[in-house]
Amino acid sequence: MSGFSAEWLALRERYDLCARDPIVLDAVAARFQSQDAISVVDLACGAGSTVRALSSRLPARQRWDLVDNDRRLLTLACSGKFSGDVRLNAIPLDLSGHFEATLDGTKNLITISAVLDLVSENWLDRFTQHVAARALPLYAALTYDGRIDLHPADPLDAAITSSVNAHQRTDKGFGPALGPSASAAAIARFEARGYRVAHGKSDWVIGAADQDIQVELLAGWAAAASEVEALPCRDIGNWLVRRKDAVRERVSTMRVGHVDFFATPSITR
Repeated sequence: MSGFSAEWLALRERYDLCARDPIVLDAVAARFQSQDAISVVDLACGAGSTVRALSSRLPARQRWDLVDNDRRLLTLACSGKFSGDVRLNAIPLDLSGHFEATLDGTKNLITISAVLDLVSENWLDRFTQHVAARALPLYAALTYDGRIDLHPADPLDAAITSSVNAHQRTDKGFGPALGPSASAAAIARFEARGYRVAHGKSDWVIGAADQDIQVELLAGWAAAASEVEALPCRDIGNWLVRRKDAVRERVSTMRVGHVDFFATPSITR
């Protein structure tokens, strides 16, 4: 799968934390409130953002299997300090291959964040099948859903967003990606397997003072639009200049759409 730098993950973590849907988080916490201990598998864990966001809401005794293909990120993820008995176990693995063994054994919860929009329909089918076969709950956070709202508006915003969403559907290492349709597709698959699903929006809300992340996002969107070749390069370049000018003048704000959901089986193991 496509990797993410530690620097980018560190930059986005504050926005991820603020965006995570509180009702979905409450549903996760309520599911395990009567337990003394919990075993979690965090797939594509990155630098450990989900552990930091969720651990305080779970039973004090926790074991996390942190799965990622980037050993540098695994080292960062396992370096965190937490209150309570929180044990972190690094598992280097590329999820585009065979991930099934990571779900085996005594597990109580699967987590995955900012990944489902990168996977293919076939991968998602395989994933939901194996999660449901083990009757495991799944907390999936921060799946991009195609919404990008920019202020002040620019005449090319809609065309750039369309190009970005087309790029999101290209192969990210798992086959043709689901992109903006991923959260709806995943929710439908779990519901079809008898799961109950709590879901809500987890949008990034980015203010005029948040210049660093705006510049990174704009550059990434411009690059994505250039790669799909739906717009002339000159138009994309001019759009990027105008948008960066707005950032520099501290008048630019953004909302980037994401979805969180918590899927729980109707039966327990």
